Amino acid sequence: MSSERRASRSRANPLRVSFEFFPPKTPEMEATLWRSIERLAPLSPDFVSVTYGAGGSTRERTHATLARILAETTLRPAAHLTCVAATREEVDAVVRGYREIGVRHIVALRGDPVAGPGTPYEAHPGGYAQACDLVAGIREIGDFEISVSAYPEKHPEAASFEADIDALAKKVDAGATRAITQFFFDNDLYFAYLDRVRARGIDIPIVPGILPVQNFKTAAGFAARTGASVPAWLAERFEGLDDDPETRRLVAAAVAAEQVFDLLDKGVEEFHFYTMNRADLVYAICHLLGMRPTLDRAAA
Repeated sequence: MSSERRASRSRANPLRVSFEFFPPKTPEMEATLWRSIERLAPLSPDFVSVTYGAGGSTRERTHATLARILAETTLRPAAHLTCVAATREEVDAVVRGYREIGVRHIVALRGDPVAGPGTPYEAHPGGYAQACDLVAGIREIGDFEISVSAYPEKHPEAASFEADIDALAKKVDAGATRAITQFFFDNDLYFAYLDRVRARGIDIPIVPGILPVQNFKTAAGFAARTGASVPAWLAERFEGLDDDPETRRLVAAAVAAEQVFDLLDKGVEEFHFYTMNRADLVYAICHLLGMRPTLDRAAA
């Protein structure tokens, strides 16, 4: 599809994007996060999500970040929530706390094992066992929009693709309204997964999660922990750039733009970007997609 056709299509059917952030641990990280939020907010994302950790301090940082987004911007925040290391009562209290500050969208996840990815997962006694149980619990508390995770290369712990898609179906049956995929670099994997999901009768949006590669080694490490594959061609694109951050950023923008343009050409109109709390790459990709700042959002 030509750039002119893409631009025309974008005007006729506006693209929808969302951005994921994580709560900062230090004042320096907080400053970086808010510079990124201020940079990306004028693009009028559908929502912005904030990740969640099971520990008390991380949980509090998530809550504080969401509260500040609500107080200081016109963005619609989505709060991540997991089943890990908490009873149902404790998780329900977090949900009610989100509702009290004005959050109406939750990203419901099982969460990583307490000992880290790759170790056996054990549900907390008295807690929500799996994401589908968490979705059902959230639905009992309030009329939230609920997003869940999806895995184009299947969840690393799933016995098979069929079992993984069964797990997604349970989340949908419990009340999930959207699925956001784990990041992937080969678009064929996404479309093959979408075919499997639709054949199973699941009709909620399956939004592709896009990870612009800020640092190839870091991205490869993420991929290894989450079961995502890293194509040889991607490694070759970044070969020899470890000590050349400027060229690395240019290559990263080109790679991510190539991926989203291919998805766009094949009919995808909604994207979720894992920002890593950095705005420049994501902003550049959105600009290439034809998105422009809105004045009212920029002035918020």
